[in-house]
Amino acid sequence: MSVALAQASTLATIDLTSSVAGICALVVFVLAYVLVIAEESLHLQKSKPVLLAAGIIWVVVALSYSSAGLSATAEAAFRHSLLEYTELFLFLMVAMTYISAMEERGLFDALRVWIVNKGLSLRQVFWLTGVMSFFISPVADNLTTALLMCAVVTKLGQGQPKFIAIACTNIVVAANAGGAFSPFGDITTLMVWQKGMVEFTQFFALFVPSAVNYLVPAVLMSLFIGNAKPAVEKEQVILKRGALRIVALFLITITCAVSAHSVLGMPPVLGMMIGLGLLQFFGYFLRRSFPRSIALKMKAAKANKDDAQIAYLSGRQPFDIFSRISQVEWDTMLFFYGLMLCIGGLSIMGYLAVASELIYQVWDTTLANIAVGILSAVVDNIPVMYAVLTMQPEMDLGQWLLVTLTAGVGGSLLSIGSAAGVALMGQARGIYTFSAHLKWTPAIMLGYFASIGFHIWLNM
Repeated sequence: MSVALAQASTLATIDLTSSVAGICALVVFVLAYVLVIAEESLHLQKSKPVLLAAGIIWVVVALSYSSAGLSATAEAAFRHSLLEYTELFLFLMVAMTYISAMEERGLFDALRVWIVNKGLSLRQVFWLTGVMSFFISPVADNLTTALLMCAVVTKLGQGQPKFIAIACTNIVVAANAGGAFSPFGDITTLMVWQKGMVEFTQFFALFVPSAVNYLVPAVLMSLFIGNAKPAVEKEQVILKRGALRIVALFLITITCAVSAHSVLGMPPVLGMMIGLGLLQFFGYFLRRSFPRSIALKMKAAKANKDDAQIAYLSGRQPFDIFSRISQVEWDTMLFFYGLMLCIGGLSIMGYLAVASELIYQVWDTTLANIAVGILSAVVDNIPVMYAVLTMQPEMDLGQWLLVTLTAGVGGSLLSIGSAAGVALMGQARGIYTFSAHLKWTPAIMLGYFASIGFHIWLNM
C-alpha cells in the first residue's frame, strides 16, 4: 500500500454520488468516453477527451473536499491514482521500446516474409497466423501481434476480401486469447499482476481456457475456407545486426521484472528499468561498432559486385535508442493516464462503491465476472478492469482468474471491443469491418462460454 493510499484510507471521505457536483463529474466522464468510442469517425485522438475530463473531475473533487475541510484526503487520493499510472506507464514504455527496437531491426518483417514465402494454402495460412498470434501475443502483446499477422493475410489474400475478413477475425480472437494467460499479453493482465491479485505463474492456469476460447471459433470458421494456394512474389528481408540479441535482452528483461516482483517483493517496473538500461548499453555498442561493421559488409558487397546490397548498406543508419522511445504509442499512454485519473476521481466520489455493491453484492460473483467480459466488448476492457481493481471486491484466486479471462477475451465478441480489433479495422479498412466480425460473433460467443466452463472445471 502506498503512503498516499494509506493516508487517504485513514481520512474521512464524502459520498458525492447524489450531489450536483458528483452528477456533473459523471456526465463529463460519460461524454468523454462517447468521444473515445467515436474516435474513428471523428478523427479525434482518444487521449484528448479523457485528459480534459480527468482534469475537470479532479477539480470538482478538490473543490468539494476543500469545502468540507478534507483537502488532505483529496490530495492523497490523487497522488495514489498518479502513482498507479506512473508504474503502468514506465512498465509499458520499456516494453513498447523493446517491441519498437525489434521492429526497427527487421525481426517482424523477417517473420512476415518467412510465412509468405512458405507457399501455404489459404486454410494453412488461416491456422498458422491464428496459432502464431496465440503464442506470440503473451510476449509481444495482442495489438502488436495482430498487426503483424494482419500484414501477412492481407499480402497472401490479395483479391480475396472474404478470406482477409475471416482471417482477421481469427487473428483478433487468437491474439486476445493468447494475451489472457500472460501479464505481458494485455494491459488488463498487466494491471491485475501489478496490483498483486494474481501471481505471475498463476496466470498460466488460464492457458487451457484461453486455448479453448481460440480453438472453438477457429474450427468453425476454418470450415468456410478453401485450400486454394495464393500466388505471391517471394520477398527477402535481411535482419539488421543485433536483432536476435535484442530479443534475448527482452527475455532477460521479462525475467528481471518477474524476479523483482516474486523474489524481491518490489514492483515489476524495477526489473523493466534494469532491462531498459541493458538495451541502452547495447544500443551504445551498436552505434560505436556501426562504422566498422558497415565497412566490412560494404567491402564484401563490392567484391561480389552486389549492387543491391551496396545500395542497401549506403542507406543504413546507426541504431538510436531514443528514436525507438519516441515511437512509443503516446496517444495510448496519455489515454491510460486520463482514464485512470478519471476512474480514481469517480472512486473517491463514491461511484465505484455503488457499482461494486450493485454488481458484486447483488449478483452472484461468477455471473458478475462473466458480465464484465461481455461489457468489455462494448466499453473496452481496460476501463472495466481498472474499475474492478479499484472496487477490489472480495474474491478468491479462481474468481480473479475468471475476471482476468473474461475481460481479456470478452473484447473479441465485437471488433470494437479490443485494441487489436480496432487496429485491424484500420489496417484492413473496408474489408475487416464491424459487420464482418459480427457475422462470427455467435461462434466467438460459444468459445467465450466454453472457456469459462473449462476454467470453472479446472481452476475453481
